[in-house]
Amino acid sequence: MNTLARNAAHAFGENRLTLVAVVILALLVLCAIFGPSLAPYDPLMTDGAARLVPPSAAHPFGTDALGRDILSRVIVAARLDLGMAVAAALLSFVGGLALGAIAGYFGGWPDRIISRVMDTIMAFPLFVLAMGIVAALGNSVLNVIVATVIINLPFYCRFARSEVNVRREMGYVEAARMGGNTALPVLVTYIVPNILPPMMVQVSLNMGWAILNAAGLSFIGLGVRPPTPEWGIMVSEGASFIISGEWWTFVFPGAALVLAVFCFNLLGDGLRDLLDPKRRT
Repeated sequence: MNTLARNAAHAFGENRLTLVAVVILALLVLCAIFGPSLAPYDPLMTDGAARLVPPSAAHPFGTDALGRDILSRVIVAARLDLGMAVAAALLSFVGGLALGAIAGYFGGWPDRIISRVMDTIMAFPLFVLAMGIVAALGNSVLNVIVATVIINLPFYCRFARSEVNVRREMGYVEAARMGGNTALPVLVTYIVPNILPPMMVQVSLNMGWAILNAAGLSFIGLGVRPPTPEWGIMVSEGASFIISGEWWTFVFPGAALVLAVFCFNLLGDGLRDLLDPKRRT
């Protein structure tokens, strides 16, 4: 723990933006956990008399076309957007790691089958593929997560395959085999732990992509259904008021979306500095 703390202090000292990312992430997590309690209004409550009210003391982010408080909706939406991103990133990480490790260690027909499946997924524009999956399965949070997992699976699978393929012939792996370990214990105990640090960096970056993917699907009407508070839906609903001048209806949800993606990208850089020994020298 002392070594990890020293490395973290070094990473934060060398790159102050990493500390900024951690602070932003902490605020987003607080909004995700305590969102309904922190929101000043019910995010689903409509008020025709307060329709399209600009930012004020009563409504710091203004109200939308139905009189709903935008600040409350932005806060509450953090739980859904972060939840989808975390679920999609973790599932694609676990699935890609398992498939890539099998392909890289055993080679042969498992490698050929897994590689061809990943190549098939990568052959499509990924957002278009996500659109097709959600359109076929239906608009729901679960289906958005499934689509995001599928389009992100090849990134983890290819990375794990290449790393395992390099390490399977190294001396410590050969020594583990000579010690009587079978293929699965060697893979799980000696190889996979050594490829986890660089893959964790990819998880952080991938969470930003997952948020963008979910928001993009909602923006075009293929994601979460209204009136559920979700950043992509709010940007889509506010976009129709760009010309008429009600800028707050899309600026604040869009800023929350940009801030979340920015946070995870910065966090990925920080994790790279923290976990890569070459960057700490």
